Amino acid sequence: MQLVVKAQFAPAAGIVGTTAIAADSSIVKYWASSCIIKRGWQDISDTLLGLTSAGDDSFALGKAMYNPTVSLGDGGYAIVQFPYMITNNNGYDFVVFENAFIDSFLELAFVEVSSDGINFFRFNSICNTDTLIQLSNAGLTDATKLNNLAGKYKVGFGVPFDLEELKGQPGLDIERITHVKIIDVIGSIDPQYGTRDSRGHTINDPWPTPFASGGFDLDAVGVIHGYINTGLSHTSSNTLSIFPNPAQSYIYIEHSNHLNQVAISNMLGESWIKNIDHGTVSIEDLREGIYIISVANQNFKLIKN
Repeated sequence: MQLVVKAQFAPAAGIVGTTAIAADSSIVKYWASSCIIKRGWQDISDTLLGLTSAGDDSFALGKAMYNPTVSLGDGGYAIVQFPYMITNNNGYDFVVFENAFIDSFLELAFVEVSSDGINFFRFNSICNTDTLIQLSNAGLTDATKLNNLAGKYKVGFGVPFDLEELKGQPGLDIERITHVKIIDVIGSIDPQYGTRDSRGHTINDPWPTPFASGGFDLDAVGVIHGYINTGLSHTSSNTLSIFPNPAQSYIYIEHSNHLNQVAISNMLGESWIKNIDHGTVSIEDLREGIYIISVANQNFKLIKN
C-alpha cells in the first residue's frame, strides 16, 4: 500500500500558526484604487440564470470591510490597480480579502500579478480538499488544506501573498507590480466545469452558488510592501522612467529630481497638464488610445488601455 502524505497549511484566523492578516493591521500601507470586473455566471452549468450582479467595481476599492463586496461569479475576475506599485520585500507583499461569514465556508480564487498590465503570472495554488463528494453551497472547508488561494480566511482577515515565490519569471518584474488579478475558482468536481490547482488537482469549494451574489466576493486588496514605503532610492543621473505602459488608471514616474507636473497630449493635438502626486499620475479620465507625455524636457509615447 502506498502512503500519501499531504501537507498541512496555515489554519483559520485566530489559531496559532495562521497567516491571516486583519483588515485593520498596521502593516497594510494602502489599498486598491481602481478595479475592472468581468462577471462570471451565477451557475456555469445553467447559464440561463445569467451573470452575477451583486456589488460593483467600486466596492473592491479602499480598506477591507469599508465597502460591501463585489461578486465575481463562476470564473469571473477582477483586475485591480493601486496608487503606487507593489514591490518585493521580506515576507508577504500584499493581501486579498473575501467576506466568508465563518471560518469554514470558503469561496476561493486564484491570484495573479502583472508588471505591465498585459502579462499575468499566477501563484502556485494547492487544494487538498477531498473530491469524492461535491461541497454544496452550505459545504464546509478546512483552511489547513488550502494554500495560495484567496478566500482561505473569513471576513475581516485577508490571505497574504509573497512575490518572492514568482521570482525569475520571464516577463515579470516583481519589484514593480502594477496589477493584481483575482479569478474565481469554479469549485465543481464535474470535470466539464471545474477548475484545478497548480498540480492539476480538482478544487472542491461550495458550488453551485446560483445567486446574484454567487462565487468569490471580493472585499479589498491591500499592499504591505509598496513603492512609497520601501526606501528605494532614485538614480542620481537625469534619467527618467514611466511605467506601466500600456496603462489603465495610473502611471508612475521616476526621476532624479522632484517633479510636480506632466503634460499629456493626444494624436489630435489636445493636451492636459497633470499633477504628479508622489510619483503617481492619474489617467483615468483619458480615453483609450496613444498619447505623448512631455516631462523634464523628454517625450514618451504612452498607450492607455
